[in-house]
Amino acid sequence: MGFKCGIVGLPNVGKSTLFNALTQTAAAQAANYPFCTIEPNVGEIAVPDPRLDKLAALAKSQQIVPTRITFVDIAGLVKGASKGEGLGNQFLATIREVDAIVHVVRCFEDGDITHVEGRIDPIADIDTIETELMLADLDSLEKRIDNLEKKAKGSGEDAKEAREMLDLVKRSLALLRDGKPARLVERKPDEERLFHSLGLLTSAPVLYACNVEEGSAATGNDFSKRVEERARAEGAVCVVISAKIESEIAALPEGERKDYLEAVGLTEPGLDRLIRAGYGLLHLLTYFTVGPKEARAWTITGGTKAPQAAGVIHTDFERGFIRAETIGYDDYVRLGGEAGAREAGRLRLEGKDYVVADGDVMHFRFAT
Repeated sequence: MGFKCGIVGLPNVGKSTLFNALTQTAAAQAANYPFCTIEPNVGEIAVPDPRLDKLAALAKSQQIVPTRITFVDIAGLVKGASKGEGLGNQFLATIREVDAIVHVVRCFEDGDITHVEGRIDPIADIDTIETELMLADLDSLEKRIDNLEKKAKGSGEDAKEAREMLDLVKRSLALLRDGKPARLVERKPDEERLFHSLGLLTSAPVLYACNVEEGSAATGNDFSKRVEERARAEGAVCVVISAKIESEIAALPEGERKDYLEAVGLTEPGLDRLIRAGYGLLHLLTYFTVGPKEARAWTITGGTKAPQAAGVIHTDFERGFIRAETIGYDDYVRLGGEAGAREAGRLRLEGKDYVVADGDVMHFRFAT
């Protein structure tokens, strides 16, 4: 189950610097973790989770396998992309394939780096990209109306679905025409599948990465504060990060990173916060399987039940699911591992209806 965050931004905002820092981080991780693959515009990054190291230490696991999230560097966007300007069509095709958007916004002054519009205005930059995505969505939906209206007049299941789809399309169009992204469409949980099938560019959740100068990495600046206000108003997520600092950290040997971070007033790399924020934006949770051989983190979406969580490991686990031996992370650590948790009566046997909680340590029993 791979989850993808697409990184977008206008030219000269620091998007490539940030992505290169991510891929350098991924390359460094590859030395510690197996199966870390990198393509020119794709970085598969381990999600930082100190809990995994703690569990591995308690279980004396030989190997640690973190969960991952994929970041895709999406071809630069310019005004007119929705009409095919620049790499517009390629941009729009790639963005349809991602689950969330990381929008890198320039929040720094630098006379040596020109701005594509000749001024530093992060809110206007956000609007430029959002407008292009909304225009592409408007175009896409308006082309579907006639066909859906014809189908909706029929009878049977296909016509019923066409009517439901038409209703969603009209609600989405009303918002888009009002200059608002499709993700704000009010919808019931049972409409989610149909809504997702529309493939709208503005339906994906957004994370704003405010790229600030080095001196503002810890505190942000006036530009980033404006983006934070914007994010709050629309229910988006915002992370302040200095792409320049991140590229320097990524190039340092592991042993020197802590001192460098302290020198610039940070407790952890901004990329760690960005990766975790991307993970949270997609409403993802982590559960663990722990043993002497390996400690491994697994990704599921919030609300996943035990059999489906088991299916992330292997489809046979879901098909033959009997029950899940489950220990909460805090209990596992507090009681010194599985044996201690079992003795204290903190190991639970959960059935098919159990909704997996973040941090659960699980062992699945299944019939072959």
